[in-house]
Amino acid sequence: MQTTPKDLLIRYLKFFLPPSEWKIPVIILLGILTGLGFYIFYISNAISYLSDKPETCINCHVMNTQYVSWEKGSHGRVASCNDCHVPQNNFISKYYFKAKDGLRHATIFTLRTEPQVIQIKQDGKNAVQSNCIRCHYNLLYPISTRAINNKSIMANYNGYCWDCHRETPHGRVTSLSSAPFARVPYLKPIMPKWLEKIIEVNNKNN
Repeated sequence: MQTTPKDLLIRYLKFFLPPSEWKIPVIILLGILTGLGFYIFYISNAISYLSDKPETCINCHVMNTQYVSWEKGSHGRVASCNDCHVPQNNFISKYYFKAKDGLRHATIFTLRTEPQVIQIKQDGKNAVQSNCIRCHYNLLYPISTRAINNKSIMANYNGYCWDCHRETPHGRVTSLSSAPFARVPYLKPIMPKWLEKIIEVNNKNN
C-alpha cells in the first residue's frame, strides 16, 4: 500500500504527541510557557524594535548617555538612531541586522555583562560608515571639494569618518557614568496595575 503525504503527516504528529496520561500536564506546561513568553515579549517592549523611534534605544538604561548626546548633538533633529546604525540599502538587510544586533544586545543586557564603555562592533562600524557616506554624499563627492580635502576618501581610504569627526554625534566620553543625571523619556512601568494595587494595600496594612 502506497504511503500518502497525509499518512506521513499523521505519523509525525503521533510521534510528537505525548502519551494519554501525560496530555493534561503537557497542556498545562505549554500554557505556562506560552504565557511567560507573551509576558516577556510585553515587558521587554519588543514591538517597539520594529519602529525607528530613538526612544526604543533607551529601553535599556545603559544607553541613556548615547541618547542624550545624540539628542543634544548635531544629528538630533535630522536623523534617528536607525538612520545611522542600521543598514539602509534594503528592507531585508535592515531588519536582519536589527534582529541579529537586538538579540545580542538583549542577551548582554539581560545577563548584565555590558562593559563600562560600550564599543561598537565591526558590523556596526560598517553600517555607520556607509550611512555617513549615504547622507553626506553631496559634501564628499562634489568637484569643488574633490581636489581640496577629500582625496583620501575618493581613493577608498580605509579609515572611518569619525577618525576625524570624533565629537560627532556622541562626543568623546560615553561611559555608563558620564551622564548620571541625563534627562531621558520615562519608560512605562512593566508591573501590572492590579499587582501595584495589591502591593500598595499590603504596604498600608503593614
